[in-house]
Order: sequence, then C-alpha cells, then structure tokens
Amino acid sequence: MNYGKKHVNVYRTYATPLTGLREIPESDFTGKPNTLLGMEVRAQVEGEEFLPSFRDGDNSKVVATDSMKNFILHHAGDYDGATVEGFLHYVGSEFLDTYDQMEAVRMSADELQFDERPVPDGEGGFEPSELVFRVSDNESAFGEYYLKREDGDVVIEDQRSGVTGIELVKVKDNSFVGYVQDEYTTLPERENRTLYIGLDIFWTYDDPEAALGEDPEEYVPAEQVRDIAQVVFDEKDVNSIQDLVYQIGLRVLERFPQLAEVNFESRNQTWLGVRKDDLEGDAKVLREPPRPTGFQRFSMDHSDLEGGAE
Repeated sequence: MNYGKKHVNVYRTYATPLTGLREIPESDFTGKPNTLLGMEVRAQVEGEEFLPSFRDGDNSKVVATDSMKNFILHHAGDYDGATVEGFLHYVGSEFLDTYDQMEAVRMSADELQFDERPVPDGEGGFEPSELVFRVSDNESAFGEYYLKREDGDVVIEDQRSGVTGIELVKVKDNSFVGYVQDEYTTLPERENRTLYIGLDIFWTYDDPEAALGEDPEEYVPAEQVRDIAQVVFDEKDVNSIQDLVYQIGLRVLERFPQLAEVNFESRNQTWLGVRKDDLEGDAKVLREPPRPTGFQRFSMDHSDLEGGAE
C-alpha cells in the first residue's frame, strides 16, 4: 500500500559544487560546479494510516500528491549538498519528520543533464560559458533511497545509485561465436562486428551514507562509471555483450572498493550488414535491426574480483 508523485522536475541554480572526488585513470571527471542542477523526482510514501483512504474513501490522513510536489520543490532551495542522492535523502527525511502518518518513503530521481557551451574567451580561443547551457539527452545519473522511521529516527533501509541511458557503438573488434547451433539457429557467427549497446549501470555501497557525497573521496560519480564503461569497451576485444559487461564490472569494483555490488541492464542494438560484396578494408554498410531486441542482466560483487561468481 503506497502512493506518491512522479515526474516532479526541479531545477536549482548555483547549488553546492561537487569537488574533492577521487581521481581514476579512465576518467578526467573530477567534479562539477553545479551551476545548474536538475532532477526528475519520484516520491512514494507508505503508512498504515493511509488504509482508510483506499478502503473507506476517508482522506483525513492523505497528503495530496500536489502538496508532495510542492514540498519537493520548496526543499530544493534548502538543500546544501552536491549530489542527487544527497537531495533524495534530505527531502525524504523531511517528509518523515513532517508527516507522522508516513512510515516509509522511497525517493528516486534521474538527473536532468545540461552541457556547458563554448564561448569566445577574448584571446582567440574558446572557454565554457558560466551562464549558457544546452539541454542534453545523454546518459544521466540515477539515485534512490528507501527510508523508514524506527523509534523516532529516520534510517536507511535501501540505497541505489546509477547511470542510465548509456549508448555506445564500437565499429570493429567485437565477435560473437561459439554459441549453440541447432535447428532454430539462423544467426550467423561473426568474427568482427560493429557492436551497438544500450547500458544502464547501478551500484550500492557498503555504507549507504557514502552515496550522500558528504565525503567526496568515498562518493562514486556517475560520470566516472560511464567513462570506465567506454574505456573498457575500447580496450577489450570481447566475444559477447555478456563478456563486455563482466569486464566493465570488474573494472568498476577494482576502482571503487567502497561498493558492495554492481548491477547491469544491457541491450543489444547492433546494426545489421547490408552490402554483401566486399568493401575496402573494414568498411561496412549497416542498417537498424528489427525487433525483438536482446537484453542481458547481471550482478557482481567483490567475490568476482577474487575469481568467484555470483
């Protein structure tokens, strides 16, 4: 039994900058000014005192979802942190502190991306504008906290961070061979294919409070995980998307020992060849694949680094 509000778009200018992050060799991302921080937020609340609204039509304990939207928007002005997860924990805790009938709340959000735009620097070159941004539909950070009230205190029941909407194409050095061949098989083996994947990556921390970003050295930014994925894709000659996902997971866990688990949801969007005759070198003509689409899901923890499997 729960209800809530989703698609709450909130925008905060001049939020606290994200600085002091741990540097990794796969990424040049070391922080961001948070001049423009946007999120699409979802709030889901639970509590036994909401039962009469379902059973009897009694709304005396119901907080209208429109009020929940206004609550989220208002508290975006009070949040003094620098991360999506930190804001979700903050506003979720405020819900539980404000409304006694709420026993638990699940807060999640996708960060809304904005790209800096180059402008002349006055010396014949260009520099990022401090004022003008482009709305982006690229991959975005994800955060989620599930909070409960216990003995009057707000406690973290569950936490998840992520980066969603990654789309990568590698033009060669990808194979798919050695799979089951039987009377149902029509897909030809390919020693060297152009591989196009969609990828969402999620992770949890050993200490869920690390996702708040209050200790930047322990925070894992979505931008660095995204960069690990593209570097591993560039480096590895993989025999399947499964192989690629596993190699990305190993690298993420190696770089961030503070994580408890990494989860993947990948999609095979690989284009199909059109020309049958040989083109020069590695050149190909390709087209969009038809539906249905293959997908893969996988979870890893530090036992995989030690040679084990989940």
